[in-house]
Amino acid sequence: MRVVLDTNVVASGLFFSGPPSVILEEVFSGRVAIVLTAGIIDEYMRVVAELAKRYPRVDAGVLLDEIIRRGEVRPSVTLLHLVCVDPSDDKFFECAVAGKAKLIVSGDRHLLDASGTFDVEVLTPRAFVDNYLQG
Repeated sequence: MRVVLDTNVVASGLFFSGPPSVILEEVFSGRVAIVLTAGIIDEYMRVVAELAKRYPRVDAGVLLDEIIRRGEVRPSVTLLHLVCVDPSDDKFFECAVAGKAKLIVSGDRHLLDASGTFDVEVLTPRAFVDNYLQG
């Protein structure tokens, strides 16, 4: 299964327990494949570096490197129109389209509101775990 993970899912999964950490465990095990673009990788790195300052006990850099290593990096595509109220969120749809991923996992309301665009479903981490990773 190929998915795009919003930055909030990756950051939460690296620093805290709960559904995002369950998703990252599945990425590390190889049962979930993630699709990435350079823009998403840059955002992951920036946000994780900021959180690492507040939570220095977590070796997030090594874990993030592993996520990136396991990800399928695709060149981004340009969408013909804006999808999200916040245009900076469109990069996740661009990645899904470029990588032919049918799911974005996110807790971001702007992305959740755009679910179904380009036949890409957006699910919260809890919904993704409940619908795709349980049983």
